[in-house]
Amino acid sequence: MDKIRIHGGVPLRGAIQVSGSKNAALPILISSILAETPCTFRRVPDLQDVRTTFQLLSHLGMTAQFDALQGRAVLHAPATISCEAPYDLVRKMRASVVVLGPLLARFGRAKVSLPGGCAIGARPINFHLSALEKLGAKIELEGGYVIASARKLKGARVGLEFPSVGATENAMMAAVLAEGDSILENCAREPEIMDLAGALRAMGAKIEGDGTEAIRIQGVSSLHGCDYQVMGDRIEAGTYLAAGLATGGQVRVDGLGAPELESVLVKFEEAGATVVRNESFVEVAAGGRPRATDVTTLPFPGFPTDMQAQFMALMAVAEGTSVIKETIFENRFMHVPELSRLGADITIRGNTAVVKGKRQLKGAPLMATDLRASASLVVAGLCAEGETLVNRVYHLDRGYERIEEKLRALGARVERVK
Repeated sequence: MDKIRIHGGVPLRGAIQVSGSKNAALPILISSILAETPCTFRRVPDLQDVRTTFQLLSHLGMTAQFDALQGRAVLHAPATISCEAPYDLVRKMRASVVVLGPLLARFGRAKVSLPGGCAIGARPINFHLSALEKLGAKIELEGGYVIASARKLKGARVGLEFPSVGATENAMMAAVLAEGDSILENCAREPEIMDLAGALRAMGAKIEGDGTEAIRIQGVSSLHGCDYQVMGDRIEAGTYLAAGLATGGQVRVDGLGAPELESVLVKFEEAGATVVRNESFVEVAAGGRPRATDVTTLPFPGFPTDMQAQFMALMAVAEGTSVIKETIFENRFMHVPELSRLGADITIRGNTAVVKGKRQLKGAPLMATDLRASASLVVAGLCAEGETLVNRVYHLDRGYERIEEKLRALGARVERVK
């Protein structure tokens, strides 16, 4: 398996272009199941999770073409496809479960493997299933599969128990072809939800209120193809900006507006950074050693759980003691033992981590455990003295497009090795 070798201690400086958002692209690609004519999506990142999505859609019987260099995907679901998503594909990527909504809405049936647990917590799909049942679906669990059916979904008032991103996406994609009007309440407000709504509107869906807690959908009889560009990846952008600050540098990320990242930028400023906000880029500059800053992860517009690990790496070299509280996922401090191998002083107390900043970390061999944990190890390695070797790079490849190339463009001494 590939590894990332880092020789740390170099302040990152310069500008890079953000890739399309992984968390937006996956449900948008899957939404093409709903359209009767081909969909073209642009700015699709070349990531392992994206390629797994193409494998899944191809397995269902869709035609899928992907030009990785151009970031252009063309997808078409014919009038008859398979409606079964097998375990071997779903286990690779939890986002696969959002095929439930569009398969039910257009074809009236779906058989989708239960995704099971993952490294950062159980993440059950009961919120998804409850929402689909309220829209008229019959749900059965059998042999590790969700078997769902509905002669015709009916518009309804659907209150989510928790503002789950995946459940909101599944409910939206089910409701757009349901008979009548739907009101989805306690919805996730993440920018990726708004991007999915934008793609669905481009297909002819009638959706209002995305980005708020209540999404209103007027069902239509059919959807058509579209030509739609995926938003920039706010978590990728935040990761490179955190790396810039941790190394005492100055980094600009182009292709993303500041509002999607505001909760993170505010914390960067509290840590002493200078932040430049623009409609098309964000830039941060270190003002010396970062200051200790407390963080609590929350659903959007709060601080994103997907930036918690990277921010912890930044705090590991901050002046003072910071407290980081994780409220979204259990077991999302798996990066802490690896950061400690670099010399970080971190104590875990339940869902809280107390970080006593060190002036200097020292390189060491590390083992990645999940996508964002991997990113935090790279951030820490970039500011550590000496060589850091991050193993299990396949985790990074799930969510970061050409990460070593982009880091080298900022002056990092980093390479991929066997």
